[in-house]
Amino acid sequence: MPKVKTHKGAAKRIRVTGTGKFVHKKAFKRHKAEAKTGKRRRLLRAPSVVAGADEKRLRVMLPY
Repeated sequence: MPKVKTHKGAAKRIRVTGTGKFVHKKAFKRHKAEAKTGKRRRLLRAPSVVAGADEKRLRVMLPY
């Protein structure tokens, strides 16, 4: 079997926590921030855990 290559696009966007969960940054924070409330901008700062349905696919894309 050849080595499994890491999907570089996913590797740049998603990281694995110590417990094995996948986390990523939330969208909709790049611009037009004045139109969003402070609470919404604050909540967009926190990392988001990837849904369980996508975890199986990510385990193949990020084999570490």
